[in-house]
Amino acid sequence: EVRRRVGGLAASMKLLSVDDARARMLAEIEALPAEQVALTQAIGRVLAHPVSALRDQPPFAASAMDGWAVRSADTPGELKIVGESAAGHGYAGRVGPHEAVRIFTGAALPQDTDAIVIQEDAQHDGDRVRVPAAVSGANVRPAGGDFRAADLLLRAGDRIDPWRLTLAAAAGRAQVSVHASPTVAILGTGEEIVEAPATPGPFQIYDSGAPTLVALVSAWGGRATKSKPVADNLEAVIAALRDARADLVVTVGGASVGDHDLVRAAAEALGFQPRVQSVAVRPGKPTFFGVLPDGRKLLGLPGNPASALVCAELFLRPILSAFQGAAPQPRIIQARLSRPLKGNGPREHWMRARLSFVDGAVLAEPMADQDSSLVTVFASADALLRREAGAPAAAEGAVVDVLPLARA
Repeated sequence: EVRRRVGGLAASMKLLSVDDARARMLAEIEALPAEQVALTQAIGRVLAHPVSALRDQPPFAASAMDGWAVRSADTPGELKIVGESAAGHGYAGRVGPHEAVRIFTGAALPQDTDAIVIQEDAQHDGDRVRVPAAVSGANVRPAGGDFRAADLLLRAGDRIDPWRLTLAAAAGRAQVSVHASPTVAILGTGEEIVEAPATPGPFQIYDSGAPTLVALVSAWGGRATKSKPVADNLEAVIAALRDARADLVVTVGGASVGDHDLVRAAAEALGFQPRVQSVAVRPGKPTFFGVLPDGRKLLGLPGNPASALVCAELFLRPILSAFQGAAPQPRIIQARLSRPLKGNGPREHWMRARLSFVDGAVLAEPMADQDSSLVTVFASADALLRREAGAPAAAEGAVVDVLPLARA
């Protein structure tokens, strides 16, 4: 019965382009609700509401250098030092004609002064400082020079990184509103898979795809759980899918249409509604996606590690971004081929590649062996190079699209 159902599915599967498949997947995803989190806990989270400035930054005119705050009309000349202004401890008095205040970087300009003479450009002697040349508005950071009160600093959909966190902190924010993190249940299938440190049998291999997906989900803002590998038994796969409580269930392996590939049949037994049945992509053709009756989304990835990870970059990452209200499209850049490539076949090919930078140009070198089972190749790559379906041969130096991979 399972073989008949899977065989019938194979006959009806429609290959979609990568872009069309991703669009169908994203059409099913809604951003998760917002929640307030402490700014220090917001790294990697996506803003649900914008962040605006509470006041000017800096809130006062400040010195950009160590030196003396002066009235530019008094320069050049010899001035009397009447006080000091340091960061957090400004000079509260007035500064009269031919007077100066010792000042340090970041400190507020005293009232009546309008310029800073850096210490290397003046001669200091006791309570006097001689300024040999005229200055006018030099070395002053104006009030509001970074941003003004009510300025929009961060937009909804921005992902908080350390630099954006700095900006929110400078705006006086202790908390920010972010989308909830999507939960992801990762189910590895196949009796050939064993988890380290268990000893594999003579016909088994270590599970490398599922642990990597757990790490990727975390890096992409989700919260992942991983089950033990599920045996090639229809009832076991049905039970694993039924019991996986998450916004998104991701299966690894069993996505194709062979006699031992049971994930699709198990999903159908639960009332699964497919949106993507197969993708015209290499590697990763068996990738599928749809919705379970209770609203959970199901993404089926191939079992070969490279296939699973390529499709994770192309589909899983955008899905997780959409759950978090972030821009879901992969960030593609252009590079030049470092060696020629043959013409491509009928499926879009995402080749593992290395990037280099020569004379200001980005060069992409496709890895020599693109076999989808080779983990060593993926570990050595730092980009995916896109070859469109039916693309003709490309010469060295031809411009190609590449998707950079995150590498430490």
